[in-house]
Amino acid sequence: MTLHQNITTQDALIFTKRPANERGKADFGWLKSAHSFSFGQYYDPAHLGFGNLIVINDDLVAGGKGFGQHPHKNAEIFSYVLGGELEHKDSMGNGSVVSAGGVQYMSAGSGVTHSEFNPSQTDETRFLQVWLLPEVENTKPAYDTIDLTPTDKGGKLKLFLSKDGRYGSMKTQADASVYAATLKGDQVIEQELSAGRKAWVQVADGSVRVNGVALNKGDGLAIDGSGTLTFDQGQGAEFLFFNLAP
Repeated sequence: MTLHQNITTQDALIFTKRPANERGKADFGWLKSAHSFSFGQYYDPAHLGFGNLIVINDDLVAGGKGFGQHPHKNAEIFSYVLGGELEHKDSMGNGSVVSAGGVQYMSAGSGVTHSEFNPSQTDETRFLQVWLLPEVENTKPAYDTIDLTPTDKGGKLKLFLSKDGRYGSMKTQADASVYAATLKGDQVIEQELSAGRKAWVQVADGSVRVNGVALNKGDGLAIDGSGTLTFDQGQGAEFLFFNLAP
């Protein structure tokens, strides 16, 4: 294993850490956000995305506040709710409220408008908002939700978004498979990363190791190469794992 700043090389795998404290920040009072990649007023040419993953925003929204109706086109967008509730309405006629542990997903395709609000007047809502690029543009817009129980993701990677909708996951137009997991105690997860793919880990809460690389809340980890990924030493850890097109 070799180490150089935030880069770790291990056999046929290269790990590049994206520390939480180096993310872009935004504070609008009602919204506090940390950007893993360039977004809005935050621009860093070294962090424009990773493969077809272009946005990971860690958002904290005050009670009764949110994002009014606004348009999207040719983006695969999901919100992974970590605390509170998130209310969605869109121009397709969909409306739903997703609670902590749930995910709402929208394929913007040829164009859609939507809003996202915190329906509580008192409690904050925290969620990760993620954008992926679709393989084909201008497809028919779509919306879906899924609830992930603690059992679903306890000590294992739970697939919730995929290109082919396998194992009951929501189907996306992006060439990506996205998993959620929690990890604690002596739990260990192993996952193969095939040649010709990329991977990203985003830690939502707690701490975890990936092949010996220590990650804490808010940290991201870009993974290139191929081989076995081992997740261990979780302490209240909750994270997303992305298997991405090159």
